[in-house]
Amino acid sequence: MSVLWTVKVVGLGAAALTLSLELLGRLFGRLKQRRTLNEVLFFPSDMACVEHIFTPTTTHSCFCPLPHGVETSFSRLLRHILSASSSLDLCIFSFSNMDLCRAVLLLHSKGVTVRVVSDKNYSAITGSQIGVLRKAGICVRCDVVSVCMHHKFAVVDSRLLITGSLNWTLTAVQSNAENVLLTEEPDLVQPFIKEFHRLWVLNDPTQYYQNQ
Repeated sequence: MSVLWTVKVVGLGAAALTLSLELLGRLFGRLKQRRTLNEVLFFPSDMACVEHIFTPTTTHSCFCPLPHGVETSFSRLLRHILSASSSLDLCIFSFSNMDLCRAVLLLHSKGVTVRVVSDKNYSAITGSQIGVLRKAGICVRCDVVSVCMHHKFAVVDSRLLITGSLNWTLTAVQSNAENVLLTEEPDLVQPFIKEFHRLWVLNDPTQYYQNQ
């Protein structure tokens, strides 16, 4: 009787160990899949068509002469921006790149909350896309104080930081030596979330004019 009992106990122990190892394997697998993103992009970017990024379900959606199906720094940047599912907070000095504007408009059309802080003077220059964003119903605030708004960063879904030297212009993307850092490290993302909130409140035009 004691031998049979011992066999049962050993069997149950082995089964429990197997189950535990399986659960641990699944847990580590999920943790590996959720690895924190850290990526660096350098510009100028190679020239390539990005239409497939905007219309991924449509085959042969573009017949332009640019290379197709090529992954570049710019295409990577677009993909990260378009990964937003709930919010995009953008703080940008100069914004004239039409593909980046298209990405922001697409997010807005999908119900993503988009907020933009930009430089007052540069938002008024020829080619600026700030007016296009405003016409689409996106809330844009420009600096109402004397300090120049020279930031270039975006926060996607309060989890992904996109920052660096890159202005969102065609020249910066195609002609300048620029860098972009993308990270999901909370210790880096959180200060930028706070900075955006500070600038958003600081440049609230209703508060500014009420104090005049």
